[in-house]
Amino acid sequence: MSHITPAQAATRDFIPVRIAILTVSDTRKMEQDRSGDALVTRLEQAGHILADRKICPDERDQIADQLRAWSLDPDIDVVISTGGTGLTGRDVSVEAHRDVYEKEIEAFSTVFTIISMNKIGTSAVQSRATGGVANGTYLFALPGSTGACKDAWDDILVHQLDYRHMPCNFVEIFPRLDEHKRRK
Repeated sequence: MSHITPAQAATRDFIPVRIAILTVSDTRKMEQDRSGDALVTRLEQAGHILADRKICPDERDQIADQLRAWSLDPDIDVVISTGGTGLTGRDVSVEAHRDVYEKEIEAFSTVFTIISMNKIGTSAVQSRATGGVANGTYLFALPGSTGACKDAWDDILVHQLDYRHMPCNFVEIFPRLDEHKRRK
């Protein structure tokens, strides 16, 4: 991997990323989806594109099916889900994500927990935020709380989804995410 200096990074052009937002909830409607709204506002303010947005019930198969469909859509680069990451019996987003992942981004959970600890203390142990890759698409599962969605975006995703972020970012490795599937 080549090392890019800060001066070189400053010359990089911003690359908009196409992001789909999935709210996992048995009760929420679009007009009540504050967490989804917060993510949409933030991604658009950052210069990215809202590729799609849906609400899905807390059903593992339905969540996984939507994640798979979006991961196969060439017009979607990233999927962010919100909700269903807790510890109750209906919280199945993490399991659905892991059903779809080809590779898990373990450090995403760790970094999110560190950020949460600084805001909510030991209550951070109740979150199971996760990230991974499937079909060349990044998939992230965030808690349903608006504060947690803001924290994940503001402190992790806004940087990692910006091609200009150094020393490295998720955008610069997009072309290589599915290289194992290409013919040699």
